[in-house]
Order: sequence, then C-alpha cells, then structure tokens
Amino acid sequence: MNSTPDVRWVVVGVDGSDSSRYALEWSANQAAIRGLGVRIVTAIWPPESEGAFADVVRRDDDPAPRRQEARALLDYAHDWIGRLYPELAVATHVADTRPTEALLTEAGRPDTAAVVVGSRGLGGLASAFVGSIGVELAAKSPVPVVVLPKKHESAHGVKGRIVVGVDGSETSRRAVDFAFAQAAVTGTDLVAVCAWQPMAAFASSMGPVPPEAFDDDAVAAAARRTAEAELAEARVRHADVAVELKTVRAHPVVALLEESTPADLVVVGSRGRGGFTGLLLGSVSQSVLHGAHGPVAVVH
Repeated sequence: MNSTPDVRWVVVGVDGSDSSRYALEWSANQAAIRGLGVRIVTAIWPPESEGAFADVVRRDDDPAPRRQEARALLDYAHDWIGRLYPELAVATHVADTRPTEALLTEAGRPDTAAVVVGSRGLGGLASAFVGSIGVELAAKSPVPVVVLPKKHESAHGVKGRIVVGVDGSETSRRAVDFAFAQAAVTGTDLVAVCAWQPMAAFASSMGPVPPEAFDDDAVAAAARRTAEAELAEARVRHADVAVELKTVRAHPVVALLEESTPADLVVVGSRGRGGFTGLLLGSVSQSVLHGAHGPVAVVH
C-alpha cells in the first residue's frame, strides 16, 4: 500500500459496483474539503472458500487472477480520483481477507478518520442482504462509518443539509459533535431531530409512571429540554453553524427518514437511549441505514 506521512485518511471500500463508485466520489469530495487523504481498499477473499458449503462448491485456489483484477480496479480508481482532485493524497490497498475484516482493520488504524462504503455491492446472492457490510462495520468500527446508497443526489453536487438524531445518549452526543464539525467544515445547515412518543404506550412495561408522563405536552417539553442541553456545547464551539431543532412526535426512525432527503447526510449514534426518561429506545441506526435514500453516518 502506498502512503503519505502525517496524513489522516478517509478509507473507502470499492468493488466496482455503482454503489462503491458513489462512495468513492463522496469520500474524495469530503477528504478534499477536510484536508484529508483517501485510502481506497478492495478485498479478494473468495466467498466460496468458507462456510457450510465450502466442501461442495468449487474453490478458486489461484488468487492471481483476482488480485490482478483488484489491482486494475484500484489503479483505475486512483487515476480517476487523481484527475478529479489533483492535490488529494490517494493511497490504495488490496486485502486478502473478507471485505468487512479488511475495512475494520483499516478503521483501527490511528490515522483513519472515517470509513465509507456503498450500501450494495457485487456480492451475487450476498447482495440481497442490503448493506450487510455496512451494518457490520457500523456495529464494530471505532471510527464513524458512512454508508451510501446506489445513487444519491449529493454525488452530483446537490447541496444538502446534515440531519442528526438527538436523544440524550452518549453515542447521540458524539453524533452531534460529528454533525456540527461536518457542518462547520462544509458550510452546511444542520437539523437536529429529537423524536418522542407517548409514554402511556410504554406504561405496562415500565411499571409505575408519574402522571405527567401521560401528558404529551409535558413529554414533548422534556424532550426539547434534553435536546437543547445536548446541543448547547456544540453550538458554542461552532457558533457559525445554522442549526434548527425539531422535536417530533414519532418513532425516531420515522422522524429521521421523513426529515431527510436523498441529498442530506443523516447522522445517528450506534445505539440510543432516551435521556429524559431513561427508557431504552434501542438502536435506530440499522433501520435508518436500510431506509435512507442518502448517505448515513453511524457514530459510536
């Protein structure tokens, strides 16, 4: 792998699919804006070499053709990005392992800022499991993971917003920090979405609930106070970022997907918790990854 000293990298996984091409384009644009480099990674681990059917399907014992194809793909990607962004530091790497393992290894490097993948690749039957690599990466990566759909408007220069989910959890606070930093660097408007639901629906599973929890106005006000508190420090650090807070009576997934457009970056924490009640809402990141029409960033 070629490298450049003292460069932090946006790592992007490519496999020749349209989805990975958009991921590469998005990564290069973001790296150029943020003063980072792009490290382009592909993996040549043969899918038929392991698993329950390993003994009944043909093994490909000669990795040379796959490596040659991978090298050609990376050379093409390197040349293409070099022509689009001549000043951008670009590195490439062929990994002899599963794509997810290759990207997680890259994510663990101290000079990696984020990992980007497409939501659908060229994995044959495996491609039916939409975003399987993205979901596993989002669950395990120590750095933010951005997943892009096959096509999205932001890849063609459409100015979008950044939409971030806010719920008072630790990962939500880190998602807010990431969203504000991204908005500051890109000059993008930020929309913070805090979703709440009527507490009466959860009363049977929670045990005794104070009377005010059945008052929708009181729950909405509590949600807004939690969101305002969570945004306060980031607003001070990034005073130039225009931010709009929306508290929505809806499931968090519904609220985020209805607010976002294909041109928007949606930022979510990997696991959420309703900070104003302590009610475990569960992680909405996987549902947002599957339902969004634009790029999604998952932050731990």
